[in-house]
Amino acid sequence: MKIRFLFVLLLLSLVSRAGFATYVLVPMDESQKDHLKAYGVAFWVLQHQLEVDWLLNYRGGSFAFKHDPKIENELVVRNVSYQVISDATYGSVLGQINDPDANMDVMKLEKVPKIAVYSPKSKQPWDDAVTMVLTYAEIPYDIVFDDEVMRGDLPKYDWLHLHHEDFTGQYGKFYISYRNAPWYIEQVEEAETTAKKFGFKKVTQLKLAVVKKMKEFTAGGGFLFAMCSATDTYDIALAAEGVDIAEVMFDGDGADPNADKKLDYSKTYAFKDFSLVRDPYNVEFSNIDNQAYERNLTEENDYFQLFTFSAKYDPIPTMLTQDHVKTIKGFMGQTTAFKKPLIKSETIIMGENAAANEVRYLHGTFGKGTWTFYGGHDPEDYQHMVGEEPTDLNLHPNSPGYRLILNNILFPAAKKKKLKT
Repeated sequence: MKIRFLFVLLLLSLVSRAGFATYVLVPMDESQKDHLKAYGVAFWVLQHQLEVDWLLNYRGGSFAFKHDPKIENELVVRNVSYQVISDATYGSVLGQINDPDANMDVMKLEKVPKIAVYSPKSKQPWDDAVTMVLTYAEIPYDIVFDDEVMRGDLPKYDWLHLHHEDFTGQYGKFYISYRNAPWYIEQVEEAETTAKKFGFKKVTQLKLAVVKKMKEFTAGGGFLFAMCSATDTYDIALAAEGVDIAEVMFDGDGADPNADKKLDYSKTYAFKDFSLVRDPYNVEFSNIDNQAYERNLTEENDYFQLFTFSAKYDPIPTMLTQDHVKTIKGFMGQTTAFKKPLIKSETIIMGENAAANEVRYLHGTFGKGTWTFYGGHDPEDYQHMVGEEPTDLNLHPNSPGYRLILNNILFPAAKKKKLKT
């Protein structure tokens, strides 16, 4: 009798859910158990040709889908918090969002972005925040490097992440500390072999050609994302086209002593008026990066603030800054933060530490595409050192800093809207 009663209750529950509860809401505020895996579920829904609503500025940038048992099962399996709500309740949510006075909007996600990560095939002695969070969120990606870029493979992809690469061809300027390390020797041999394969005498020339291919990718409508040293060295390589900025240990001959005067800032994405760090034994590339003695910050007080944008009028930066907090814990990298006076005026600043006059999170457009630069190495490891173990994201499922990376992953899936301005 008891079993029959429970069966009837279950049946009534299912009937009720099928009849009245037609949407699944995935809140992205403080109530969410696993923010990072929630992005993975949204990506999974897109992969199954189902519609995703990204509710900008609603409860931390929540997701909503029409109810489907497969989606609900996936949410349970991935331990992501969700609510099953009625059509009427969801209509009320949309009404709240569509209120002209509400700084909220609905962004339809309609395309599964094809993702590439630019990373060497050889083992590197450091982790990469993007590949770690993609793996944790169960979002698929391909690894590409110089061979694939030079073969013209980039147009196959919608989104490209630049691993912590040195695009100036100076091998991260790690010569002073790691020139005898097996990983460094392997990196040099791999780069020199690839350069010769494509007809270049120097690795610096190969890396410039790679950067220009990436620039073509962006101009054609691609989405480019970079962290740490891949940000400033990308722009430095563009500005230094035709100028030798590498010393003898990097490319076999000396650098141009007048290199600084020959930089062309009109070719860069984000930065202007910067000067090179000419010392080959100094791991810094230029004065773009705010140094520790200039920042006057410690791990205890290192934070940056996300800007709040108009969801209805500035949907792109709004998407890219969705988070359950607006104050993000800072983290260091070979390139940590960008000096504000060296940033071009047309660049959109999305996160900064105003007291230190530094910017941590930038966005801009180039041609038909966009780029995003994010300073620092690992949002949950303040000062990650070469050779350290990678961060275990199972311990950080609600990381605000990692959420910013995943905003960029989903951004290419958004249906383009006509701007209201």
